[in-house]
Amino acid sequence: MARHDVARVTRVTVESDHGVFMISVAAELARMHPQTLRMYEARGLIEPKRSPKGTRLYSHQDVDRLRRIQEMTNELGLNLAGVERVLALEQQLDQMNARIEELELQALRAEVQLAEELEQVRRSFRAELVPYVGGELVRAADARSPFPRAGKHPATDPSSSERRPDGSQPG
Repeated sequence: MARHDVARVTRVTVESDHGVFMISVAAELARMHPQTLRMYEARGLIEPKRSPKGTRLYSHQDVDRLRRIQEMTNELGLNLAGVERVLALEQQLDQMNARIEELELQALRAEVQLAEELEQVRRSFRAELVPYVGGELVRAADARSPFPRAGKHPATDPSSSERRPDGSQPG
């Protein structure tokens, strides 16, 4: 029997921030001259990774950033100082948005905690309140207590709806 060779395709996935392109490839992908990339690096607009031997290695994110810089300079007419400012403001905006998300999450957690505590308080009050013969609600402890609450007792309180055995109201 004849053996057929089967070609294998291996796919490699690389994280977008991992440096994989040498300067010539990155420049070609970004449609720029390699010297432009070196200049952008010198200005701090781009920061490629370095191999152990010092070779610049550009990531997918770096190439996207190079394209964005090119768009701002060519299409929007910004100079490099303007590009630096836009990139700095975008970074600041990203940090503020992250902080807002963090604060919203903290607020949501606090809201949930307060709702749980409120429900516990409600449950504790329900357990403590019992209907009173006169129609008002009193604490269970007060209803069981032989001592009148705050000086009021149904037999001596003229506002009470209880009547004397003869049907008349006290007072």
